[in-house]
Amino acid sequence: MKPLQNIQERRFIPSGLELRMEDGEDSKQKIRGYAAVFNKESENLGSADYQFREILLPGAFDDVLKDDVRALFNHDSSAILARSKNGEGSLQIAVDATGLFYEFEAPDTQVGRDLVTSLKRGDVDQSSFSFTVSRDGQKFEETREGDGPTFTTRTISKIARLFDVSPVTYPAYPDATVALRSLEEFREEEKPEPISEPPSVDHSMTHRQRALDLIDKTAKTT
Repeated sequence: MKPLQNIQERRFIPSGLELRMEDGEDSKQKIRGYAAVFNKESENLGSADYQFREILLPGAFDDVLKDDVRALFNHDSSAILARSKNGEGSLQIAVDATGLFYEFEAPDTQVGRDLVTSLKRGDVDQSSFSFTVSRDGQKFEETREGDGPTFTTRTISKIARLFDVSPVTYPAYPDATVALRSLEEFREEEKPEPISEPPSVDHSMTHRQRALDLIDKTAKTT
């Protein structure tokens, strides 16, 4: 089985993307948005009967802010908008009390110009990020009352790798496959060790031996 921490996941937030214009003759168009927010329960990533939600904790991105991170349009590697490497470059990423935010100057490329037009029209207003989770950076809690639905919360405290932040036109259905797999792995790890049963005893043989011993003892005394 492939190690969980090597599997890439994507999540999105429904708003928080904006276009800013700088004053001056060489006015620049800057795109800024939140790729993730802290302490806010995600939408249901499961179903009505099995509700699965996630919460990102402050500090989850502390170890990945100097990763080699791209800003991509729709997570498309051919539609690059900016890049941050070792904390430097055309892409700025940081965290504040709200969450992980990013900012970059819109490049004078076809994808950059298209994105600016879409932002001005209001056609694009969502962000997403691509990541992996550290195995020791997540916790699961499950509750269920009677015959009601199961409620599972995955609390993420440590991101292992941040790949990209992306303005998106229309987010795909939330990628819960990996998260649910990690839950199954967690359940397997938490299972108690099976209690080994003592070797079975053939009681008929025991009784037979006792009878033979008794006969032998009686024969010796007569």
